[in-house]
Amino acid sequence: MSDRVSQAFGHPIERAEALAGAEPRDRISLRDYITEVEIGAFQAERGHTQRLRFNVVVEVVSADQPIADDVDRILSYDKVTEAIEAELSEERLNLLETLAERVAARILIEPQAERVFVRIEKLDRGAGALGVEIMRSAEDAQPLAPEQQGHAIPPRIVFLGNAAIMAEGLSAWLDGMTAQEVPLILACGPSELPAPQSAAALAQRRIDLLAIEQNAWVLAGRDRRCVVVNSRTELDWAMKNGQVSVWAPSKMVLDAVDGPAVSAGPSELAYWLAQELEAAELVLTEGDVADADAVPVRHLAPEVMA
Repeated sequence: MSDRVSQAFGHPIERAEALAGAEPRDRISLRDYITEVEIGAFQAERGHTQRLRFNVVVEVVSADQPIADDVDRILSYDKVTEAIEAELSEERLNLLETLAERVAARILIEPQAERVFVRIEKLDRGAGALGVEIMRSAEDAQPLAPEQQGHAIPPRIVFLGNAAIMAEGLSAWLDGMTAQEVPLILACGPSELPAPQSAAALAQRRIDLLAIEQNAWVLAGRDRRCVVVNSRTELDWAMKNGQVSVWAPSKMVLDAVDGPAVSAGPSELAYWLAQELEAAELVLTEGDVADADAVPVRHLAPEVMA
């Protein structure tokens, strides 16, 4: 098979390699992602679903700092699958060409994405696979229309004191909160056990943050729906997928360029997170926040979980 034929029928990564130029880029790829959807211009394609296979390669801008095994510094694979699912759920389409354009445009919104190769194939329209493949770059990508961009539902952040964490009615309270279909993020302070003490302020800050994270795991152990997360990428995914998150603050707080004050207490850390995520509200079962003008703050008596 000639090189040209190989590039035409091989995985899109072969096309990417052939067009790499003098300065090849790093790439991430999604292979053989198969889903079922109703699509097609023919009457025979209406009223039932058919399988589509997606193969996607994204060339990404080289990182300007070490990745350091940090998910927040890369283009997550979830962004590729989310682009596909978002466009499939937007409306019924007639053409694979339209779907490919929209998937490519959504991926290229990401600042790390420089060029994308999208191949989509219908697997149930005959003996072979029928498909289309496109290549688009950030330079010529058309912006998404406002109706395509979508808006995530602002989360509700709830700061739970130790009495609320250990309340017998915690799971029943979570039942009611999750039924509201608003992304839910739980935050907490340290347990009542004394934490080690250091004379160095920055060292003590790390100790205090780790004490909070230990208690976050205690909270997660009280209900299996609660998942401890420590990165913005994980929080974004959880908010889109209905996961109840328990925030472990060390990574985001210590990595932040404009983070909370070293003296910030647990409830103030929760308020800082609420600002970062543009939360709908912060609910406090204990503690308070001064100058809470960016995000609404509501107080909740822990007795409601008794």
